[in-house]
Amino acid sequence: MSSSEPFTIEQFYKFLSTNKLMAGKCVKCGKIHLPPRPLCSECFSREFTWIPLSGKGKLLTYTIIHVAPTQFQALTPYAVGIVELEEGLKIPGMIQDITQEQIRIGMELMLDFGTGILPQNWPAWCRYHFISLNP
Repeated sequence: MSSSEPFTIEQFYKFLSTNKLMAGKCVKCGKIHLPPRPLCSECFSREFTWIPLSGKGKLLTYTIIHVAPTQFQALTPYAVGIVELEEGLKIPGMIQDITQEQIRIGMELMLDFGTGILPQNWPAWCRYHFISLNP
């Protein structure tokens, strides 16, 4: 993988489409950015390198969605949560493959790419979700 790839949200989603969760790491101060950006919020450097993230983390908070946008209506009700990854970064995502009654704050989750891409107009964001590490 090349560090010459741009540090944009579009490139972030291109990595997701190949089942890779990547973040931008500032070469100068080491701060990791998710989503990536072209300017470090810590030291204002423009020098970054792409790094892979584990996709493993703990659930910080969640909600159950009953009224959804058109492309997600067939999935209602569904859970969406914020997961703090092992690297300390936070990322949102659906929680699937477990019942809503089993969802608990602090539970260990893993990013899963098994669902592919949702059909929609550009941008056609890659779809991922979280699954339990301890079924």
